[in-house]
Amino acid sequence: MSNVAIFGLGAMGYGIAASIQRAGHTTWGFDVVAAQMDRFRSEGGAAGTPTEVAASLDAVAVVVLNAAQTEAVMFGDEGIVPQLRKGAVVLACATVPPEFARQMEARCAAHGVHYLDAPISGGAAKAAAGKLSIMAAGTPDAFAAAKPVLDATAETVFALGDEAGPGSAMKAVNQLLAGVHIATMAEALTFGMTQGVDPAQFVDVISKCAGSSWMLENRAPHIVEGDYTPLSSVNIWPKDLGIVLDIAKQASFSAPITAVALQQFIAAAGMGLGGEDDAAVAKVYARNAGLTLPGDED
Repeated sequence: MSNVAIFGLGAMGYGIAASIQRAGHTTWGFDVVAAQMDRFRSEGGAAGTPTEVAASLDAVAVVVLNAAQTEAVMFGDEGIVPQLRKGAVVLACATVPPEFARQMEARCAAHGVHYLDAPISGGAAKAAAGKLSIMAAGTPDAFAAAKPVLDATAETVFALGDEAGPGSAMKAVNQLLAGVHIATMAEALTFGMTQGVDPAQFVDVISKCAGSSWMLENRAPHIVEGDYTPLSSVNIWPKDLGIVLDIAKQASFSAPITAVALQQFIAAAGMGLGGEDDAAVAKVYARNAGLTLPGDED
């Protein structure tokens, strides 16, 4: 059994922490929101501060929002990496540029710590069930050190390379598709409403037709139910699609469909919807077309 710390107890990180604990590992959960740490400890999470437990850790999973937060956890004023024993491993799970992943790998290596470029996909439900897909890249030693965590949290682990970078590159490809699919789902659902297609009927029919996608089947029901409790928030997409476009720019690659989808999420955030579930991008279309979505009826 391993000693594992999770930094970031949001929708994904909490599920990852619970899955690791359920597998029998001693698990610490850390977050800027104290209530999340208290909740995890009340459900069997180990007690102690990062500094108190760092030397005993075999693995650290960093499940935060972006590159800046990842770097702060790893190398900030109270960064965990310099406190880890040699041979420990850091799994970096956020969506970040491939070059950032390579930089973090080099900085970890300078401390004798392994780094696994390990972006995740699957949503909060699969995180809680230990059935994520992980797009991983790193040295064979990093994979070996991370194996207990990977076994506890993932249904599928894609080994994409023997150094950091390819995992984050693949995640960028995934996020391009995921963000575009959510925006397109919202566009199609609201377009259907202009033609008299009820949103619930839209889900029943299109989810069984060639125009469906995983994102449509997962997110469109949120619109039908008028429930925008954030499992994945609107605010994630300006960041993630922004990363995609930054990478594309560096590659001199035009990604116009991604750019249009990004603008819809920016518009949703500008409407004050940034903290809502990302299906709330449909409200941009509804506002522009004068439509009333389920749950918004007088």
